[in-house]
Amino acid sequence: MSSKPGLKIFSGNSNRPLAEEMCRHIGMALGEATVTSFPDGESFVKINENVRGHDVFLVQSTCPPTNHHLMELLIMIDACRRASAYRITAVLPFYGYARQDRKDQPRVPITAKLVANLLTAAGANRVLTMDLHSQQIQGFFDIPVDHLYASPTLFKYLAQTPKQNLVVCSPDVGGMKMAAAYADVLGAGLGLVAKKRTSATNVEAINVVGDVSGCDVLLVDDITETAGTLTAAARILREHGARSVRAAVSHCILSDMARQRLEGGLIDELIITNSIPNDPKGLPITILSIAGLLGEAILRINNNESVTSLFKVKGF
Repeated sequence: MSSKPGLKIFSGNSNRPLAEEMCRHIGMALGEATVTSFPDGESFVKINENVRGHDVFLVQSTCPPTNHHLMELLIMIDACRRASAYRITAVLPFYGYARQDRKDQPRVPITAKLVANLLTAAGANRVLTMDLHSQQIQGFFDIPVDHLYASPTLFKYLAQTPKQNLVVCSPDVGGMKMAAAYADVLGAGLGLVAKKRTSATNVEAINVVGDVSGCDVLLVDDITETAGTLTAAARILREHGARSVRAAVSHCILSDMARQRLEGGLIDELIITNSIPNDPKGLPITILSIAGLLGEAILRINNNESVTSLFKVKGF
């Protein structure tokens, strides 16, 4: 009877601290790999350990510089495939290009599908990711996708800081399903902020659906980059009498514009995960770790066990 293939985890340069923390949770060392660039900007990868016949997990968030980190991941997959790895799982805590998931204008690409094709063509046998912008992106792959959620980690933190008259609000119509799930678990009311996007970086909040007067409001979303949607929602919520406004977001890309908006004080606390490396210095940001969640998923995939129980929220 053949033995189970050995487990090895490697990391690109996008979020090495997260990969190291995942390995500490599992109780193993991060694999040795050289991931660097030539003077002309071309990426170079060398796996410095034997991976023949091993179950290999490559950790890489496609965060800025997005194209560079995506290319690193593709080359790492190719290197492991050519080194005869038994199975290659691309671990993307943050899946970039996920917002380009449909043709909403003439002559535009569906880049989320293109990235799925690239990962498969490079040689990935499986994908492990978290909080995709659109769940249907799982269907863009012809290989298995394990889709995790940051919500259990966020719920655990939110339960430690209960608020009276809590109302969970979605900052746009598309996030109502997520907001409803949070409201159900936290035993809170539900609201919605109707918005109109005026440009890629600017959002105008139009109206609030639901009563938030005198309430503590929790905004929930999957990603923020410029904080335009969140701060616009926070402004109109405060105009409608909200006592406090917090936000819980799975993926946060702290651009300069986002920093300026968060410094405005409209949001009392922004709760994020470490799927993307950020420096929250001087900002009202709380970072929660998803290393344990991803590490446990890797162990279960390696052992051919179910990951379904990772979706369950304990203590609620």
